[in-house]
Amino acid sequence: MSDHRWVTFDCFGTLIDWRHGIATLADLVSPGNGARLLAAYNRHEHQVQQAEPTPRYRHVLTETLRRAAAEEKIDLADDDADVLATGIPYWPVFPEVRQALAELRAAGWNLALLTNCDRDIIGQTLRRLRVPFDATVTAEDAGAYKPAHNHFLRFRQSYEPAQWVHVAQSYFHDVIPAGELGVRCIWVNRHGAPDDPALAHAVLPDLSGLPLALGVQPQD
Repeated sequence: MSDHRWVTFDCFGTLIDWRHGIATLADLVSPGNGARLLAAYNRHEHQVQQAEPTPRYRHVLTETLRRAAAEEKIDLADDDADVLATGIPYWPVFPEVRQALAELRAAGWNLALLTNCDRDIIGQTLRRLRVPFDATVTAEDAGAYKPAHNHFLRFRQSYEPAQWVHVAQSYFHDVIPAGELGVRCIWVNRHGAPDDPALAHAVLPDLSGLPLALGVQPQD
């Protein structure tokens, strides 16, 4: 498969609107506090992943929400703490994603996911993307969470891509490790983050311009 062109994607935050998913579900169990819990969730998730690098992502979602609620002094019922893990299959796809993925497939690119979640979760999420993927590397497969290099090294070893571009929204989880490994990376800076863009080969505000950035010409 070394002659194939590959585009790998982070999933949540890049293809799936995880901020909306977390805030909305958190608001269901603690009305009016979704935005606060999302902000606190962001502060705790990597700490949970670092402390326990091998647990299932369902545990990460649940434990991180518990810590976020504790930090914000929000009373979260024990049986509500798994709301994120239960609801993740319904998190929405960003509106431009399906079209961009379809254009890349039509142009001959192979698509893969390098994702910080479990096989069962990504299996449920793929149905929402509605575009076939040729490979998936999960945290369950890699035995670690990004920004560890495991996902990238496993993909490189398994597929030996001649052309490889990684596309991701998270500077911390994806752009930095891709740069450390010499993997060409396109940063989807959806939220106008101030990080140094020099580490990425290109910066886009969303995926609508991705096919053109990879040389796919618009269809008449």
